[in-house]
Amino acid sequence: MSGGFAALGDFLDDVLELPVTGKDGETRTYRIEDPAAEDGLKIERITTLAARLAAGGNALDGPALDDKEEIDLYRLCLGATYEQLLADVRWSRFRHVALTAMMWITADRETAEAYWNTGTGPGKANRAARRSASRDSLAKGAASTTPTPASTSGTKAGSARKGKAKAAPR
Repeated sequence: MSGGFAALGDFLDDVLELPVTGKDGETRTYRIEDPAAEDGLKIERITTLAARLAAGGNALDGPALDDKEEIDLYRLCLGATYEQLLADVRWSRFRHVALTAMMWITADRETAEAYWNTGTGPGKANRAARRSASRDSLAKGAASTTPTPASTSGTKAGSARKGKAKAAPR
């Protein structure tokens, strides 16, 4: 009987390669290795707790992480690439790479790629896309959802109506 399972190395991605423009303007490809099992478990625990808290769940009785684990989250996600990225790129790019790696580690390559290309979680439009959509709907003459101000009394005190002269006092 032949086995129905392919070797894990045949279909799992052990490496994530990301092209990033550095502070010097050069684009380099950074190779992020799949983390060790223990590090992957820590990353899973951190992201699961964060998702639970973001969804309005109750906080845990004690701290989920010690300070060192919390500080080292990006280091855990980036592994050996951490120091090189820290030296080569600015914060926003460093953070984007780290969060992309986190998506890859905790979900899959497709989720990481969606985040990499949009800067948001899967299924959410990034800021530029939301602004563009808003401008497009206004340009197409879409109705505004802002109500027009309500009329006050309908007349202005002390002013004559256009086209009619005030009656002279008798």
